[in-house]
Amino acid sequence: MKPLYFVLLAFIVVLSSCSENGKRDKSLVPSSVGNINALQVIVPNDLWNGIVGEAIRNNFAAPTDGLPQDEPLFSINQMQPESFTGFARSNRIFLYVVLNDSNSVKMAKNEYARPQTGAIIKGSTEEELVNLINENAPKIIEAFHKSEIAERQRRTEISLLKTDSLKKVMGVSLKIPSAYRLAKATDSFFWYRKDLKDGTTNILVYEAPLDFIKNDSSAVGDIIKIRDSIGSKLLPVEDEGIFITEGAYAPYLFKTKLDGHFAYLTKGTWEVKDAYMGGPFLNFAVRDEKNNRYLILEGFTYAPAARKRDLQFELESILESAKIH
Repeated sequence: MKPLYFVLLAFIVVLSSCSENGKRDKSLVPSSVGNINALQVIVPNDLWNGIVGEAIRNNFAAPTDGLPQDEPLFSINQMQPESFTGFARSNRIFLYVVLNDSNSVKMAKNEYARPQTGAIIKGSTEEELVNLINENAPKIIEAFHKSEIAERQRRTEISLLKTDSLKKVMGVSLKIPSAYRLAKATDSFFWYRKDLKDGTTNILVYEAPLDFIKNDSSAVGDIIKIRDSIGSKLLPVEDEGIFITEGAYAPYLFKTKLDGHFAYLTKGTWEVKDAYMGGPFLNFAVRDEKNNRYLILEGFTYAPAARKRDLQFELESILESAKIH
C-alpha cells in the first residue's frame, strides 16, 4: 500500500507544478544560488576548448572597466550539458551554448530557479556559435549585470543604515548597508565609509552647478575637475598628499539614467599625489533640473591587497538605489 501512496503523491506534485496548458509553473521553482557575478557556463568540453570557448571567455571574462588590475566581468564555472540537472540548474545567471540544426538566441527568465537570468545560444556550426556569441554578448552581459545588481541590492536591504540626514540635506535617498558609517557631513557634502580588513570602501555625495558640464565632449574633463576639487579639499589623506584622479589612464565614460534622470557614469582610478595610494572609483553625475544642479554620487575603494571587482560592484549597486527628491 505504501509504494502506491508514494506514487500517487509524486503524481499529484507533478500535476500541481504544471499550469492549465500543461506547461511547468515557474512560480514553484526553487530559490537561485551563487556568489555575485558567478556565471555558470554550460557547454560541451570540445567546444569549450576550441574557438567557441575562446569567444565565451573573450566576452564574459573580459576585463572589468575602471579597475587598476585586470579582473573578469564574471567568474566562470564551465560544465557539460549532461551535468546541467537538478541543483546544478539553480545558479542565478547561466549561459547555455550547444550545436543545433538551426541558429537561435533566447533569454530565459526564472526557468529553473528564482530569480534567474539565462541565455541559450544554439548554432549549426562552431563558426555560427562564435558569431552569435560575439553579436549578442553585449545585451546578454547587460541582462546579467542588471540581475546581479538587483541581487546585491536585495542582500543590502537585509540590514540598512539610517540615512535620514542625507535625504534632508542633499535631497537624495540611498540604501546603504549598516556596515557603513557616516564619516563626514556638511551642508553640501556627505561621506560614508566601510572599514575592510585592509582598507575601506567609500561613498561620496555632493553637488555641482547645472552648467558645470558644458557638453558631451568635455564631460570627462569637467567631472574630473569637480571630483579632484572636492577630493583635495574634503578628503583627509596622510603626509599632506592630494586625492586626485589618476592621470595615467583615461576614465571610461557612459551615458545612462539614474532614478529616471539623465546621468554620466564615469569609471576610472584615483591616486594620492606623491604617495603610494590609489584604487578604483565610479561616479554618477546626475542631471537634476528640478533642483538646478548635477547631483554627484561616487564610490571608491582603497584596498591594496584585495580584489576590487566585487567591492566596486557593491558600491555601484548602492548608488543605483538612489531616489532623488
